[in-house]
Amino acid sequence: MSSGYAIELRHITKTFGSQVIANKDVTLSVRKGEILALLGENGSGKTTLMNMIAGIYYPDCGEIIIDEDAIEIRNPRDAFAHGIGMVHQHFKLVDVFTALENIALITDKDEKYDLKSIRKRAQAICEEYAFDLDLDQKVYEMSVSQKQTLEIVKVLIRNVNRLILDEPTAALTPQETEKLFSVMRRRRENGKSIIIITHKLHEVLAISDRVAILRKGEYIDTVDTATATESSLTDMMVGEKVTLDIARDEPVNPTKRLSIHNLSITNPEGIRVLNDVSFDAYGGEILGIAGISGNGQKELLEAIAGLQITEQGASIEYFPAEPEGHTEQLIGKTPREIRNLGVHLSFVPEDRLGMGLVGAMGMTDNMMLKSYNKGATPLADRRSPRQLAEEIKSELKIVTPSVSTPVSRLSGGNVQKVLVGREIAAAPSVLMTAYAVRGLDINTSYTIYNLLCEQKRKGVAIVYVGEDLDVLIDLCDRILVLCGGHCNGIVDARHTTKEEIGLLMTKLKEGAENE
Repeated sequence: MSSGYAIELRHITKTFGSQVIANKDVTLSVRKGEILALLGENGSGKTTLMNMIAGIYYPDCGEIIIDEDAIEIRNPRDAFAHGIGMVHQHFKLVDVFTALENIALITDKDEKYDLKSIRKRAQAICEEYAFDLDLDQKVYEMSVSQKQTLEIVKVLIRNVNRLILDEPTAALTPQETEKLFSVMRRRRENGKSIIIITHKLHEVLAISDRVAILRKGEYIDTVDTATATESSLTDMMVGEKVTLDIARDEPVNPTKRLSIHNLSITNPEGIRVLNDVSFDAYGGEILGIAGISGNGQKELLEAIAGLQITEQGASIEYFPAEPEGHTEQLIGKTPREIRNLGVHLSFVPEDRLGMGLVGAMGMTDNMMLKSYNKGATPLADRRSPRQLAEEIKSELKIVTPSVSTPVSRLSGGNVQKVLVGREIAAAPSVLMTAYAVRGLDINTSYTIYNLLCEQKRKGVAIVYVGEDLDVLIDLCDRILVLCGGHCNGIVDARHTTKEEIGLLMTKLKEGAENE
């Protein structure tokens, strides 16, 4: 065995029940002082494999080798004892605690509970890596990037030299992502090892030294990043040649479907999250919404869907196809009243399990949620929802034992596929999506992009909230940029740049006007 390896996995297998084989005979290694990217389609076993290294799961068989010794990792404390720490895709934080209190929760059981000492160590880490973190701030007051920073400090305070990051940039801006990457590079320079799970291939090529590929739970190969391309990595993940193109057409006869005027929203904490926003959305086009996370994107879509209380003076007009010239005012109506008007708003929310799906239900029952009130009882017709579930499972290649399996048992990416597939299948006239491809592998992401383009060709008005500026530019026709709750500009996606959008996202124009 070579002492040049930080972690070696040998013949690791993990199953759940008799039907789901998450990992099968996986053998791979991570070198000391390298950044290894772990790639694979949704449900390929990436997170499960890392959870075994981090002590969340225990392998059915196989060995984990650290410093040339086979070890047992039965819980996260065992992992910390061997210098292994993991930042999970879904944050493990107590919302009502401060940052410092959350950090204190993961101190060693034999360590004295001394907040003053913990604060000193946490401040030293923040200074070393230039982290902007208020240790006395409550978690519920934090932005997504601040929570991400807190999770990293929680791990680094345990002095880990083997760091696992699961989708760390999913909700970060390009500027925040680059800051994270600079931290990763510094740790690599200090001889530390990092494993990063991400579906963003341009990030893989920018930050990693090698890339390991999993497919359907099995190890395929590890390649040097310097010799890889987005196409070659995608082909290895899928097992066949994949075309990564968004089939964007010019809008044909765009027809106004929504007209929003003077939309302002104040949240329960008294903070105005949207300030006098106005814009139109047209059938036959994709309108992108760009902005740093927490700048009102979620509230904007929820207001249109009837899920937010708007301030006086706001107007949300809907223009149905029939009868021509007729309009409906959506302000003040409940979501059900909006549906009863015949207004077809399909909403893929940011919180897919919290708002979009019922985790304890299978795909079939989650399909029924869109139409259960049309029958005498929720069980009036299960045949049609089951057929729809099977079609979505097949088209989007959802990895699940059956359409009756609770969706909470599926990987995050497969949960997202269920939600997006259900909303598109509803044949809406206005389709609003919030982070529709978050956590999806590159192949499925492009499937979703092209499904949205297909809806656009059918005359559907698409409102797409996204975080990848490259995709926003390639997919959308126009892009509305939010900054500080204001509409800071609407740009033509075909003639803009990432730099222009990034500037609009971060620097509010004086007296920002809606365009």
